Amino acid sequence: MPTFKPEKGNSMELHIEKEIVFFDIESTGLNIMRDRIVQIALIKYFPGDKEPEEAELLINPGIPISPESMAIHGITPEMVKNKPTFKSIAHRIFNWIGDADLGGYNSNRFDIPLLMEEFARAGLDFDISKRRLIDVQRIFYKMEPRTLTAAYKKFCGKDLKDAHNALADVRATVDVLKGQLDVYKEEDFEDGDGFVVEKPIQNDIQKLHDFTNDLTTVDVTNRLKYNSDGEIVFNFGKYINQTVTSVLTENKQYYHWIQEKDFSHQVKKIIKKEYEKIYKS
Repeated sequence: MPTFKPEKGNSMELHIEKEIVFFDIESTGLNIMRDRIVQIALIKYFPGDKEPEEAELLINPGIPISPESMAIHGITPEMVKNKPTFKSIAHRIFNWIGDADLGGYNSNRFDIPLLMEEFARAGLDFDISKRRLIDVQRIFYKMEPRTLTAAYKKFCGKDLKDAHNALADVRATVDVLKGQLDVYKEEDFEDGDGFVVEKPIQNDIQKLHDFTNDLTTVDVTNRLKYNSDGEIVFNFGKYINQTVTSVLTENKQYYHWIQEKDFSHQVKKIIKKEYEKIYKS
């Protein structure tokens, strides 16, 4: 098992009076209760002139890593199969963090809760009641709000009158789009994985549709999606990521279960169409 050895990192102009740890987690998925950590990286900053310390660990989660997560962080089961489990190193991480404050990006909603769950499974109570939590994403969202009123101010240069009046909001929405078409027309878009879309914001309905929608999603409730082969797969439950065709072929009752449960009309219609392809062909 690799030894947990923090290394010296880059200094940062940060006014602090107690230690603070900024950290990020990569995981098997996005469910705080069910998913597990596959990688954790931490930087601890100290008051005074002491250099910060860094630590990075790959962790064997003990459960499958979802294809969606692997596509994002690139960590495969092969990469972690011989790595320590979180439980085996939990005390080292717990003690190294100590009573430090915590920081991250979207950390209040994801990284901190997931870390707390992992510690709890290791028998450790990671108390945050006396820690200060710095979520950098929240700073970004609060300082650059994504409301229609804020967008109207940014792209149209004036205050929105009669906000939340339906017709006024629709008119403002169109004006904002016009402003975006002007401001962004020469800009490329690069996603978090480095994939670049050249000048996606154009006066072209198809291009705007492609840019503003997840083209892997089949229905508006996101219960079904397309896989990399263009096949419809389930995006929930015990058959998640399995093709609708294969599931319904092996389990006809699953079709009837979906039709009887609280799924959207759109989902039921799509499933019915796929079912009929199998049993009426």
